[in-house]
Amino acid sequence: MIKFEAVASGHKTVFTEEPLMSHTKPVTTALLLAAGTGSRLRPLTLNAPKCLTEVGGQPILGRLVDNLRAQGIKRLVVVTGYLDHCIREFLDKNATGLQVDYVFNPVYQTTNNIYSLWLARAAIQESFVLIESDLVFEEAMLKDMLLSSDNMTDKIAVSRLLPWMNGTTVDLDDRNGVTAFHVKRGIDDKPKYKTVNIYSLSAQSWQKVITQLDRYIMDERLGGYYEAVFADMVADGTLTFDAVLFDENHWYEIDTIADLHQAELLFPCRATDLLDDDEAIAV
Repeated sequence: MIKFEAVASGHKTVFTEEPLMSHTKPVTTALLLAAGTGSRLRPLTLNAPKCLTEVGGQPILGRLVDNLRAQGIKRLVVVTGYLDHCIREFLDKNATGLQVDYVFNPVYQTTNNIYSLWLARAAIQESFVLIESDLVFEEAMLKDMLLSSDNMTDKIAVSRLLPWMNGTTVDLDDRNGVTAFHVKRGIDDKPKYKTVNIYSLSAQSWQKVITQLDRYIMDERLGGYYEAVFADMVADGTLTFDAVLFDENHWYEIDTIADLHQAELLFPCRATDLLDDDEAIAV
């Protein structure tokens, strides 16, 4: 309740007014997909999952946790598979203050991220941000992905297309709404934007996505990517994404050794990291 005071001729009158209800609230749950074997990063992933590969002296997963915590995330749901115990041990030590729930993909060797996402269907009922665990990016870029509302338009992080980028692209309209997904690059001159593999979904939209995921799983299309589901839903109008532009020079997706080298140019070791290493050696 807001109070206003008016004083006239020595008399004070108090008026009250109900505050305008804000329907905007931050997303506080993140879903991380971390089940894959990271085969293209071998030998670095022979004894550790890809998300624990270091970029600039810090594991990818550690950077993700720090970024999410700094942006107000309270709960992590992590889909694991390959070397599950390594991820659990790391988060036990490095995700303090966060609620961490795990979903295990027992067939991670023969399925793809569409199946990992489907496995998380019972673990999440609220709005959340979906993030692939092979991404490095600047923390502040997450902010616009984490605002939710009662009639929330779902969000997708996209980047202007650079030569190193491969994978799914999207078309945008003049209001930055996604009009189509493309698995392969087209030959037309229409500007395309690369998906960064970060999505923000409302609770209502998540239920619609689950319904479509169910169909894919029943058809045994387990080796595909969840982008195929999003593409179908955008095409038929059951899902709408607003694009949030990520600066193409401040994020990287790490699939190969070459990707890792490029990512380390963007995210070099910080002086504090070097000091910590020196102190550890001295001890």
